[in-house]
Amino acid sequence: MSDSIDRDQRYDVVVIGGGAAGLSGALALSRARRSVLVIDAGSPRNAPASHAHNYLGREGVPPLELLATGRAEAADYGAEIVEGEAVAAQRLPGGGFRVVQEDGTAVEARRLLVTTGLVDELPPVPGVAERWGRDVLHCPYCHGWEVRARPVGILAAGPMAVHQALLWRQWTDDVVLFRHTAADFGDEEYEQLAARGIAVADGEVVALEVTDDRLTGVRLASGTVIPREAVVVQPRFTARSGVLETLGLAPTAMEVAGHVIGLHVAADPAGATAIPGVWVAGNVANPMEQVIGSAAAGLKAASMINMDLVTEDTRRAVEARRGPLPFSAEAERQVAERVLGDSRHGLTEIGDSRHGLTETR
Repeated sequence: MSDSIDRDQRYDVVVIGGGAAGLSGALALSRARRSVLVIDAGSPRNAPASHAHNYLGREGVPPLELLATGRAEAADYGAEIVEGEAVAAQRLPGGGFRVVQEDGTAVEARRLLVTTGLVDELPPVPGVAERWGRDVLHCPYCHGWEVRARPVGILAAGPMAVHQALLWRQWTDDVVLFRHTAADFGDEEYEQLAARGIAVADGEVVALEVTDDRLTGVRLASGTVIPREAVVVQPRFTARSGVLETLGLAPTAMEVAGHVIGLHVAADPAGATAIPGVWVAGNVANPMEQVIGSAAAGLKAASMINMDLVTEDTRRAVEARRGPLPFSAEAERQVAERVLGDSRHGLTEIGDSRHGLTETR
């Protein structure tokens, strides 16, 4: 990965964000013979996790290894990849965009693909952030198999706590739902939990217990410690949308089952945003997307970006083939140049007798 940008080059596409979505898009665009620059801040969301799952053909691959492979593959086709954080973008009067990095370096692009991901905002319980991605989890499809048949706790840190408890019950029959600071559940929810054999622990959670670098229990304000080997939390998903906001594209609330779970940047199914020429892919657009889905979204956005550029290239080629429009200022200039030469404005040099004139008129 390079740490410098060719400031004089105007790229077809600048990809902001070098995760699965961004690298997948960069790979496809480079294979389409587009000039591509990837600006990667180097802070992937899944960095704390030891392995990525449900990625067909790469099951269990370490996330950083997957990204290193992706960078190499995109670079093999000509993509440039640099370290840095894009902090602002602006539309240029003649079309395209100018992207500015934190160090002041700027580069221009015809199109933008923003794949900056999201930030997981975790509940402020001591131990949660420290164990995040190891034995503090949130997605059963990502981590459920690894803690199957083991004691799991669900920390009610959001409106989807009962849903989480019922879902995680698929992987283990030893589930405790910690009500923590959540409002009391309804009768129907208690009935569902009881029917699935899920216990409910009242009282605020004040800390996670860790022994020999392994989660061993959940401590309540009463002092009671309930043994658990994994704890599930519901983060608030907040899109990393700063560079998009400088273009006037603000994030919007994302709802699941009537509950707001975070902020994302709205786009059509192919990733096109409300700003022509700007696409998004991955968790910045869909907080629920897993790694393989983010990679697929990057590929889809890249194909649409390339088609958009093909359309623009074709329009320009047609205009060039047709030449200047009749009676345009450019057409008049060209005709005057061919017919009148130096006297197109009624001027000749002294002594020039081509038109029977011997002095300047």
